Amino acid sequence: MLEGLNVWHKRHIRGWRGEEYPFEKGGSTIKKPLLWICVLLLAAIFPVAVQAAPPESKYPCSLILSAKENMPVNAKGVALVYRVLRDVGGERTSLSIHAQYLPEPASLGNYDRYEGFAQVAGEISWRFRLHPAPAGTENPTWAGRIDDITGPLERASVQVRLSNSTTNTLGPIVLESVMSKCN
Repeated sequence: MLEGLNVWHKRHIRGWRGEEYPFEKGGSTIKKPLLWICVLLLAAIFPVAVQAAPPESKYPCSLILSAKENMPVNAKGVALVYRVLRDVGGERTSLSIHAQYLPEPASLGNYDRYEGFAQVAGEISWRFRLHPAPAGTENPTWAGRIDDITGPLERASVQVRLSNSTTNTLGPIVLESVMSKCN
């Protein structure tokens, strides 16, 4: 009679999905649902403080672009670098350049404009046109930006370069700095 009760006991003392309880088979079997319930209860009772990871970069930042050899003493520029949230494509890096007291491009050779140029040597580069403002004046401010940078700029060199729009070739560097100086 006791043996029949033992069989009935094993058939009817199970969870609603048929899993065994820990007291069966000598108490050594703990199934996943029961384990998860214990973990969740402990997490609710003793919440763990999660510290946010430090930011991966120091954006926004700016850097001074200094004149290269044979440039007027007043030729200077500044680059602004920061993250932008785009409607399409998510987060990107924006690089804008503002340059002053640059000579007329044609006075330095077969060039008709200036371009912003950023590169991680041997890996990737970006170039974008700088526009004179106000146009047609003797000494315009050259400015432009690019908002589609997805690669890392931390090791990049940021430059203002002469450019020939007809041949689409870049000329020599006029202003330059490196991203490690970006504050």
